Amino acid sequence: MAEMGKGVTAGKIASNMQKKLTRAQEKVLQKLGKADETKDEQFEQCVQNFNKQLTEGTKLQKDLRTYLASVKAMHEASKKLTECLQEVYEPEWPGRDDTNKIAENNDLLWVDFHQKLVDQALLTMDTYLGQFPDIKSRIAKRGRKLVDYDSARHHFESLQTAKKKDETKIAKAEEELVKAQKVFEEMNLDLQEELPSLWNSRVGFYVNTFQSIAGLEENFHKEMSKLNQNLNDVLTTLDKQYSSNAFPIKAQPSDSAPAKANKSPSPPPDGTPITSPEIKTVNHELEPSSLETPGAGIPKSPSQPAETSPASADPAGTEAPPASAEASGTEAAAGAEAPKPETDSGSAPTSLPAVVVETFPATVNGTEEGSAPSERADMPPGFLFKVQAMHDYAATDSDELQLKAGDVVLVIPFDNPDEQDEGWLMGVKEADWLQHKELDQSRGVFPENFTERVQ
Repeated sequence: MAEMGKGVTAGKIASNMQKKLTRAQEKVLQKLGKADETKDEQFEQCVQNFNKQLTEGTKLQKDLRTYLASVKAMHEASKKLTECLQEVYEPEWPGRDDTNKIAENNDLLWVDFHQKLVDQALLTMDTYLGQFPDIKSRIAKRGRKLVDYDSARHHFESLQTAKKKDETKIAKAEEELVKAQKVFEEMNLDLQEELPSLWNSRVGFYVNTFQSIAGLEENFHKEMSKLNQNLNDVLTTLDKQYSSNAFPIKAQPSDSAPAKANKSPSPPPDGTPITSPEIKTVNHELEPSSLETPGAGIPKSPSQPAETSPASADPAGTEAPPASAEASGTEAAAGAEAPKPETDSGSAPTSLPAVVVETFPATVNGTEEGSAPSERADMPPGFLFKVQAMHDYAATDSDELQLKAGDVVLVIPFDNPDEQDEGWLMGVKEADWLQHKELDQSRGVFPENFTERVQ
């Protein structure tokens, strides 16, 4: 018969199929209880230990590979960190060559540590697990030979107990039984010697593997500690040389806080015409000088200039009514510019025009002084501007505000400007202020970059 393939003939294929069929029939009979099965509890225990040992070794190999991958990742991270130090370390600084040497030794130390882990741990682990596949296949083959032995034994026993005995068949069955028993016992004996030995070898392997890893780590960290100490010495030297040039970083004033303006001078309260007003630079108040010639009074408002005529002028030079001074002060505080009063063509040439003093609203801590009380009556004292929270902010201290996105905060100045940190504002939530009108219990600080100015 022609060969079906290299080393495989049709007869061999048929023989293998017949063996598989016989084994399947024998297993069915054993499960049905119609045929007894050869049991070896000691060997079964060895097989259980083998499977457990294989599972543990496979897990250890996987975890060891993960550990090596982590070492390699840590090497790359350490390398980038040292490269960053080399980039920022300026050439004229002392110890630059030392830092370069330390970085080079650091890289070599990581490479050596990783390579030794591969050689002394991973490769040893691979060799240890390499013997399991062969033993596992031999255990499976031993199981098949045991079924063949049981099948041959049952066939021989059935021929012996038959009513009509055929000596030729009995002799052939006995020959097959002896052959199957010999093959099974040889394999069984080898495995019974190897499996306990393999099971006991796990202790020494685990000890050697973890001792190698521990020793390599100890040496690595010892050498790395020396490099770190050298780097610390170099940086200490650099710090001593440049410590005198250190300068503190002060917080910059917030751009949103309006600049503080000087108070503008206000007109005299009696409304008396003045010829040469003098301004006190300290108290920002007008100092009226003595007048020799009576003149026209200060106009009541910019839109209604005062009219002066010989008939209406006070010949005795009495003072102007207080109402005109109050009106003038109110209009001046609002920042309006009062026009010069008109005079009749028949007025005396010696009459002096009234001096109109322009005033501008002064601000203290961002609030205007002299503004109408009704403008910000609903705002807290010292109100600066409004901001709206763009993100949630969880307060981390008792003096901080808890913010939710969309909250409107009324910003107020700090009681002590020196206590204000850069990027932080003082304020009270608009809802709390409108509800309680209590500033001390509701105000707090919050980060400026969490908010957006709306007013």
